[in-house]
Amino acid sequence: MRFIDEYRNRDLILRLATQIRKAAKQEYTFMEVCGGHTHAIRRFGIPSMLPGNIKLLSGPGCPVCVTGKQFIDKTVSCAAMENVIVATFGDLIRVPGTSGSLEKSRSAGSDIRVVLSGIEALEIAKVNPDKRIVFPGIGFETTAPGTAVTILNARKECIVNFSILSAHKVMPPAMDVIIKDGTRIDGFICPGHVSVITGSGAFEFIPEKYGIGCVITGFEPVDIMQAVLMLISQVNNNRPRVEIQYKRAVTREGNTLAQKYMHEVFEPCDTEWRGLGNITGSGLKLRREFGDFDAERILAQVSVSNEEEGPCICGDILRGLKTPADCPLFGSACTPDSPEGACMVSGEGACNSWYKYQENE
Repeated sequence: MRFIDEYRNRDLILRLATQIRKAAKQEYTFMEVCGGHTHAIRRFGIPSMLPGNIKLLSGPGCPVCVTGKQFIDKTVSCAAMENVIVATFGDLIRVPGTSGSLEKSRSAGSDIRVVLSGIEALEIAKVNPDKRIVFPGIGFETTAPGTAVTILNARKECIVNFSILSAHKVMPPAMDVIIKDGTRIDGFICPGHVSVITGSGAFEFIPEKYGIGCVITGFEPVDIMQAVLMLISQVNNNRPRVEIQYKRAVTREGNTLAQKYMHEVFEPCDTEWRGLGNITGSGLKLRREFGDFDAERILAQVSVSNEEEGPCICGDILRGLKTPADCPLFGSACTPDSPEGACMVSGEGACNSWYKYQENE
């Protein structure tokens, strides 16, 4: 409780808001690239506390939201195979593919189970030795080490009926693409949880290469307001750099043990991001020596579609080109109860957060 009181202290938040108004001397556009930040910014009504010349954009920070239709189609096809159990995170189950979702497949009779971790999926494999368990591995550097440890445990325990379908991604290449694509950004609110693993050093190329500042911050209102103030100071003083506001959790080096596990099991690959396309070196695939656990290799090839998103503008939202309010489906044809796009499915998606906390604007 003391921790929450400290970082949600009303007087401190108001003082920071006053400092921001005094410091904000021009137009500023900052992008957060963490689903947790997107949710927190809307939940705590951060935009309503900022002056009109500061704009916050939501980038590709929600791992569910950037998981493409092709991956969903592939997972649905796996679920339809005989003697296969798909053990998935709950957020992924409702993400629409080309013509269906895991939720619809479960309703049609496929064995699809919601788990909280890869280790839990591994336990399902242990008690169902006659079934092939497929774990859709999604998420950034935060969740990839956990999947890596799960694979190492599976090999150590000789659990041969467990496999993963990897959609793991790493964040820096996506941030690089967003800048190259021309989205106007004066600074990044860098991901907190990812940075705990990678360390702040992973983002140093951004100010060095592009002259755009970065602040790694936590998830409470004081954290976010302070990060905005720090970015304003960088812009005003023309001193872009990587700063750590979230010092209680983040260092420059990061979690080296988690990095070790991740690099032991995975290697970089090109991969598809919903809305951003194929990004070089942004994915993680299993190394050759762990091929026996790769669902891509041991399950039959499945057909996937390149069908466009239609009226859904998730792609433009993830690139920071538009906001959920710009979408013709938002709040009418597309709601959390009946999502048309991935950004509305996840609780960390921009559309879901905007819809849920509209009264905070």
